[in-house]
Amino acid sequence: MATLKAIRKRIQSVKSTQQITKAMKMVSAAKMKRATDAVTSARPYALKMGEMFQSLLARTDDREHPLLRGRDVVKKAVVVVLTTDRGLCGGFNGQLLRKVDRFVWERKELRSELEQVRVLVYGKKGRDYFRRRNFDLDRVETDLDAKRYFEYAQSLGRELTQRYLAGDFDEVYLAYNVFASALTQRPTIERIFPFTAEAAADVAEPEVLSTFVYEPDQAAILDALLPRYLDVKLFQAFLEHQAGEHGARMSAMDSASRNAREVINRLTLQYNRARQAAITKELVEIVSGAEAL
Repeated sequence: MATLKAIRKRIQSVKSTQQITKAMKMVSAAKMKRATDAVTSARPYALKMGEMFQSLLARTDDREHPLLRGRDVVKKAVVVVLTTDRGLCGGFNGQLLRKVDRFVWERKELRSELEQVRVLVYGKKGRDYFRRRNFDLDRVETDLDAKRYFEYAQSLGRELTQRYLAGDFDEVYLAYNVFASALTQRPTIERIFPFTAEAAADVAEPEVLSTFVYEPDQAAILDALLPRYLDVKLFQAFLEHQAGEHGARMSAMDSASRNAREVINRLTLQYNRARQAAITKELVEIVSGAEAL
C-alpha cells in the first residue's frame, strides 16, 4: 500500500493539473465566444455568395471556363487540410485526419489513373500525422495567426487557382471541421476545383434565380465572382476551424477537470483509510504495550 506521503503528493499533483485544465477551459471559453461570433457573422454573407454563385452556374451557358471544366483524366490531386498547431483538444484533429487518410486511399483504389495525391497542410498536428505515415506533403504552414485568416485564404485561393490552371493538379479538395457546437464538430471534405454545376441543383426555387439581374452579363460576372467566391469559401473554412478548435478544447478541458476531481476524491478516500489504519495500528501497539506492563 502507498504511504501517506506518497498519496499526499499524488493528490497535490492532480490538484495542480486540475487548476491548469480549469484555466485552459476558461481561456478556451473566452476565445470560443469570439470565434463563434466571427463564424456566425460570416455565415450569412458566405451563404448569399454561394446562392449567387449557384444561380450563375444554373443560368449561364459558359461551360468552357477553365475553372468549370473538369479534366478528362484525373492523374494528380491535392487535399488542403486545416488542423491545429496545439493539442489538448480531444479528437478534433484525429477525426479529420483519419477521414482524410481514408479519403486518399479510397481515391487511389477507385481510380486506377490517379498517380499522385498530395497534401497541403495547415497546422503542426496535421504535419506530424502525415509525416509519420509518409504522405506526399506539398507544403506545410504552421504557427498560424487567427488575425491573418483572410490573408491566408486569399493567398491560398490565388495559389490553388494558378496551380490548377497551370496543370499542377487535376482536382483540389478542402478538408476541415465544420463548427456545429462546443461538443460537435463535423469533419468535412469538399471539392474546390473544378467548380461544377451540380451544386446549382441545390437551389430549389426557380423564382429565386429570376430575382437577380446581371449586368453586363452573367458570364462576365461569373468570371469576376469566382475568385471572390473562393476567398469567401476558404475564409469561412478557417473561421469554422477556429471556432471548432476552441470548442473542442473547452470540452476536453472540462472533461479533464471532472476526471481530475474524481481522481482527487478517490485518492482522498484512500488517504483517509490509510491514515485511519495507521492510527488504529498505533493505538493497538500502545494498548498492547500497556497490557504488557
